[in-house]
This record gives sequence, C-alpha cells and structure tokens, in this order.
Amino acid sequence: MARVGIRKTALSLAVAGAFAGGASQAHASAFALIEQSASGLGNSYAGAAAAAEDASTIFYNPAGMSLLPGGMQVSAGLALINLSAKFSDSGSIASTSPAPRPLGNDGGDAGGLSAVPNVYFAMDVAPNWKVGVGVSVPFGLKTEYDPAWIGRFQAIKSDISTLNINPSASYKLNETVSLGFGLNYQSIDAELTKAVNLGVAEEIADIKAKDNSGWGYNVGAMFQLAPDTRLGVSYRSSIKYHLTGTATFSANQPVASANASTDIKMPDSASIAVQHRLNSGWTLLADVTRTGWSKIKELKIESDTLGTLNNTPENFKNTWRVGVGAVYRYDDAWSIKMGAAYDQTPVNDTDRTPRLPDNNRLWLSFGGQYKLSKDGTLDFGYAHLFIKNATINQNAGSTAANGLLAGTYKGSVDILGAQFAYRF
Repeated sequence: MARVGIRKTALSLAVAGAFAGGASQAHASAFALIEQSASGLGNSYAGAAAAAEDASTIFYNPAGMSLLPGGMQVSAGLALINLSAKFSDSGSIASTSPAPRPLGNDGGDAGGLSAVPNVYFAMDVAPNWKVGVGVSVPFGLKTEYDPAWIGRFQAIKSDISTLNINPSASYKLNETVSLGFGLNYQSIDAELTKAVNLGVAEEIADIKAKDNSGWGYNVGAMFQLAPDTRLGVSYRSSIKYHLTGTATFSANQPVASANASTDIKMPDSASIAVQHRLNSGWTLLADVTRTGWSKIKELKIESDTLGTLNNTPENFKNTWRVGVGAVYRYDDAWSIKMGAAYDQTPVNDTDRTPRLPDNNRLWLSFGGQYKLSKDGTLDFGYAHLFIKNATINQNAGSTAANGLLAGTYKGSVDILGAQFAYRF
C-alpha cells in the first residue's frame, strides 16, 4: 500500500513537471514555425506579408490572393528542419530524494530532423473575389535526450505537433487596396516523458495530451503605395487550447495513471512588410513582426482526481522579429533569393527548461526559383540559424527530487525547403 502511495504521489509530480516544462514551451519561438512555404525561405521570410508570390500567401497575408493571376492556384511544399541542441554541464546536482541517483551523462544532441509539409489552393469565385484554403503545421518540433542523462528527472522526450486548416477569402477593393480574411482550425498533440525518482527504482512517466478544438482567425491588407512599392499588414489571432492528458509509468511494475489538464492561450502576432522593385533585376523586401507572449505569466495544471498539481511561473516576454531580403531576376526562368533575420525568444534565463532550451537567433539564407513553364514554378531554399548560447539553472521546483541542471546549451538550426506551384 505504501508503494502505491509513493507511485501516485510521484506520478502527480511527474504530470505537473512534464506539462510545466513542455506544453507551455510548445509555443515558444523555436516551436513557432514560420516555415509555411519554401518560396519565402530563401529570403528568411522577410517581407512575407507583402510578397504574394503564390497561394501560400493565405498563411502570411490572405489579402495577397487578390494579387495572384486569374484562375486557380495550387502550391505544395516541404521543409526539413534539423535542430542541434547540445548541453555542457557546469555544476549540475543529482537527484537525492527519496534515494540518491547517479548524475548521468550530457544527454547527447537533443535535436533531430523534422519534416514540415504544407499545401495551399486559391481560385476566383467572382469579380474581385478569391477564396482559398491552406493546410500547414504552424507549431511543432522535437527534443529527445539519452534516457540516462543528467536532466532526465526534468525531461527526456518532448514531441509536439499541430495541424492548421485555414480557409480564406480576399477582396480587391480597387487598384491599390486589397483585403483578406481567414479562419484557422488547429489541433495539437503532445508527448512528454521524464524519469521519476521513486526511491527503490527510476521509472519513466509518459504524458500524452491533445486538443482538437482550437479556433482563431487571420486578417490582412495590401496597399500599392506606388507602381513599384507594396505595403502589407497582417494579424493572426491567439488560439486557446484546453489540453487534456494521461500520465502513466512505463516499467515492469503495475501501472499507475492519472489525468491532467491545462488551458493555454497561444499569443497573437502582427506583421508589417514592404516589397520594393528597385529595377528590372532587383526587388527588396523587409518586415517587422511582434508576438504578444507576455500574456503568458504562469501555467496552472489541474487533475480531476488530485486537484491543482502545479502552478508554474513562465514570465514570457513579447518578442520582435526583423527581416530583410532581396530577389535578383537573373533571366526569364531563374530568380536568386537571399535574406537575413533576427528572431527573439520569449524565454528568459531563469525560466528556461531542457524541453526547449531556446534563445535568440540570427537567420542567414539563400535560395531561388525556376520557372518550369508559364504556369509552373519550383522554389527551393536553405537557411542556417545561429542560436545564441543559452544558460540553464533549473530544478523544476525541487533539487532533491529532480536534480539541478546547470550548464550551457549550444544550438543551431539548418532548414532545407522545396515547393512546387502551378496555376490552371
């Protein structure tokens, strides 16, 4: 009976710890995927809200559909994202309660390769009216450590995936102004694991959570300020999730389990972008995006049987992303793209967790477009993200139970994308 009581207590702590360090961080900068097309990757997505190159404008600014050629447009793409996140210890402390445990190793590379697909369709429905739909993955990435690593009592695996369905419409008000509106239906799935110190043994707590009922909207406008200059503004609303999950122990013992839930409100974002055709060869792009993370102050975890499990301070801060880019039209078939961007993280040094050891990053990218025919194009791009070294000093509420993870993360991201677009 005492054994069962210990397991249930440890399980409730595992649920709280896994949600607190994982589900809330699922919406941090490194999990917020801007890679919703390959046509903008070569420019580091600079000026995306003003570009309107193909049907993927549905995600960045639905008003851009009004600028697409008449008829129907379809685009499909894939981005391969390779994250590297390596921890270096500088004074970590092992878990000691209810029994001493070995410190463990550095965990290896917690990153890995993830595939982010997207597909979009747009068509004319009436004079000055277009409608379309996009299917994309706006949030999702994965970190996973060696099960015997130093921080195993705080995190081992964090796997977050989302799906966004975005029906949209645009209206061309006149030759200089276009407007757009879209609805967003999102679902999210998460799997989070960590070790639990039970005294007589270490066991793995596996938390699975999901929500299939997230709704939001996005709006935008395009302004042709001059024959060669276009301004785009766009806004994406916050989306509220009610995540429900089940935690279980995975060991050769009788399995204990408990339910848990939390409410998370994804922040809104607003972008302003400009595209300027400098001459017949060069087009310049720039944008600024603000994301309202500061509304997330804490994460409260509830259980239907155990009451409040945890109330974790998050203290996220608002972030800014600034991008610049250029497109050079080499000839009628080839265009060359390049870009750079600076992207802030909402995570501060105090609240950083091993589930997402995020920090500010610098984008550098290049790519191109090849016109296969008058109706078909192939886009491709590559970006490297230099992530600032991130310090961590985290015990997830208890050094005795979870150990103290103290050290530095070194990280980077490589992104390779390709996209095919066709009009008919």
